[in-house]
Amino acid sequence: MATALHRLGQFAFDRRWLVIFVWVALLGAVGVGASQLSGPTSEAFTIPGTESQRAIDLLEQRTGAAPDNGTARVVFNAPNGSSLDSGAARQAVESAITELSQLGHVVSVSDPFASGAVSADGSTAVASVTYDVQAAELTDADQQRLFDAGDTATAAGLRVDYGGDAAQAKVGESPAELIGLAVAALVLVLTLGSLVAAGLPLLTSIIGVAFGLLGLGVASGFTDVSSSTSTLAMMLGLAVGIDYALFIVSRYRHELAQGHHAAEAAGRAVGTAGSAVVFAGATVVIALAALVVVRIPFLATMGLAAAGTVLMSVLIALTLVPALLGVLGRRVRGRDPEAAGAAGRPARGERWGRFVVRRRVPLLVATVAGLGLLAIPATDLRLGMPSDATANPGTTQRTAYDEISAAFGPGANGPLVVVADLTATAHPAEAAAQLHDDLAGVAGVASVGAAQLDPAGDTAVYAVTPTTGPDDQSTVDLVHAIRDDASAWQASTGTTVYVTGATAVAIDVSDRLSGALLPYLLVVVGLALLLLLVVFRSVLVPLKATGGFLLSLFATFGAVVAVFQWGWLGGLLGVQTTGPVLSFLPIMLVGVLFGLAMDYEVFLVTRMREAHVHGADPDQAVVDGFRHSSRVVVAAAIIMSSVFAGFMFSSETVVKSMGFALAAGVLIDAFLIRMLVGPALMSLLGRRAWLLPSWLDRVVPSVDVEGESLTQRPAAGARELETV
Repeated sequence: MATALHRLGQFAFDRRWLVIFVWVALLGAVGVGASQLSGPTSEAFTIPGTESQRAIDLLEQRTGAAPDNGTARVVFNAPNGSSLDSGAARQAVESAITELSQLGHVVSVSDPFASGAVSADGSTAVASVTYDVQAAELTDADQQRLFDAGDTATAAGLRVDYGGDAAQAKVGESPAELIGLAVAALVLVLTLGSLVAAGLPLLTSIIGVAFGLLGLGVASGFTDVSSSTSTLAMMLGLAVGIDYALFIVSRYRHELAQGHHAAEAAGRAVGTAGSAVVFAGATVVIALAALVVVRIPFLATMGLAAAGTVLMSVLIALTLVPALLGVLGRRVRGRDPEAAGAAGRPARGERWGRFVVRRRVPLLVATVAGLGLLAIPATDLRLGMPSDATANPGTTQRTAYDEISAAFGPGANGPLVVVADLTATAHPAEAAAQLHDDLAGVAGVASVGAAQLDPAGDTAVYAVTPTTGPDDQSTVDLVHAIRDDASAWQASTGTTVYVTGATAVAIDVSDRLSGALLPYLLVVVGLALLLLLVVFRSVLVPLKATGGFLLSLFATFGAVVAVFQWGWLGGLLGVQTTGPVLSFLPIMLVGVLFGLAMDYEVFLVTRMREAHVHGADPDQAVVDGFRHSSRVVVAAAIIMSSVFAGFMFSSETVVKSMGFALAAGVLIDAFLIRMLVGPALMSLLGRRAWLLPSWLDRVVPSVDVEGESLTQRPAAGARELETV
């Protein structure tokens, strides 16, 4: 592989303008395709195969309505404990209801005085607004019109607050990307010592992201693509694009310092660092593409889109980066990265490597023990979806939630929708009445609304109010209890019973993701082990790499639970409310962090193996690996964690938790696992780290990531740097 990539790097360097022209033409072609084929983003959310989705599909088939469409709860409160039954207050509520019923996408608005949604003391009333689309498909303008219509009641002195998924706070644009780019530029300048050299990784990463986003535009003309898909693709595209270009540029400068002419240096950089880029990128692509095993369509689309963007970043690093190096010439050299070593003063990476090798046992024990303690809170991990209960105190969503809980009980914030298919029942009306009574007798049920029959009389819908809130474990137990009783109802009356609604959907999503986490881990780790086996031609090094990742992953889970579920350091980090961890976070964390962790592993350990292949003893190989790679790995980790940490400035707890988890995961894995645990283990293992059984040696292909085949090439040639 090293030889083939060497030729590719030299070709791109020598034919730089042709390569640049091809990339510009490809970008233009994709841009034209996106302008002609792109469709609107779709925020529709489905979870095929779950009971809640089967109930939704049945209702859409029988009635044309779907219980997963957006809903809002408009809460009216009379001042100073007065009653809403008074003429002026009641008229204000009814006028607001009229305004609400005239909004776009609104199909119905319940009158609290007719439906009985007025508190016992008459001070609180709740109007339910139902839309004809899912809440995610409503725009900011739709939400603002909801608020404006309800606020007409404030003229009568009433307080109006809003809850429900249609009224949940929209996540606004974040400056995280700009913050990340600014930090990346600063770190690159400090690392490379040249504004020109620092600008090259930024430029090529932006080009890679452009390809990814335009490609998504083309894909949106053929399949549903959500706006969050482009966010993930952009975030990862920037991160890995900067990383891969940084490694190529750094190796190119190293080869120049060794006396190679420019074209040869570019070839060697792509042949060595480029080989590592190929395999590091492959691990990221595997981790992201494997999200299809979760069987949630929008999550699979996100993973595949991000994987495609990473693939483009790899191709750009291997071809466009050396072409641009040919254009820039001497200007990328900046400060000589080998100057410290040449002057007899060991570089920081070399000093750190020697320190770890000398103190390997105490450092290894202390780090593993500390991460083990940090992982303990992960045993209490609870998953959930965003709701009004997790909104920040003082927001209209949280206020509405608290007012409904106080006036009607916490279960009123998350009623269940029970759907009964009566087609196989001999006496539908009697079966519907019996089911109503049976539901009312289930432990944990506060009330059951009257059965709502479809025109054909073969489908009954019940609103079941739990005694506990939507995020309470008792509500989860209630959903499972009703589903467990469904078989008995079917056996006795022929009625098929389903539980759905926003609360049940959230529970099903959490269950699906919890159940998929272990298979997903096994798929990702298993495929990556095979890939790393090929890269390092070793059994122990891949096991060490994945074991370290699992340790950093569980430590990150523990930190997330401690902060966002238990509330530790909440005040310091601006976390105003605690609750279950976002259902998607663990599995997304696995995919993103595994890919990035293997990036660092491949770049560090390939330089160690390169030194080992060239005759260095085990400890010296570790030191050499750190001398050549630690600087850029540290820079990459700082850039990555800064991009993610920017999301912690969001006022939304959910967004803040994602930023915290990703930033903490990168820092833990890069600085504790790859910079401490990894080299300490490599030093302890010694030459055994590189052993490969003879039967495996015959099977595993040799890909020459270390560039051993390039060592016989001349150190310099006729062409000098001045000719570029």
